[in-house]
Amino acid sequence: MKLKTLVLGTVAAAGALLALAAPASAYIACNREGDCWHTEGRWSAPGVRYDYHPDDWYFHRRWDDGRYHWRDYHAGRGYYRNGLWITL
Repeated sequence: MKLKTLVLGTVAAAGALLALAAPASAYIACNREGDCWHTEGRWSAPGVRYDYHPDDWYFHRRWDDGRYHWRDYHAGRGYYRNGLWITL
């Protein structure tokens, strides 16, 4: 009985470590107009091009240089165009 408990505990601990070690899939997407927003996946839309950056890219940018414009997070699939959210 103790061996079974030990094995189950070890399996549970290994599963917890594996779940915590998995990388998060979060990105910063930017379009050609300089609109940038947080996204959880890489989407594609016909005729629209995005540049994807790692989630921490936000902290390494100067947002006051006028090139990029940070937009609020928006749930669901879509993209920003000239500051407006377009739902896919």
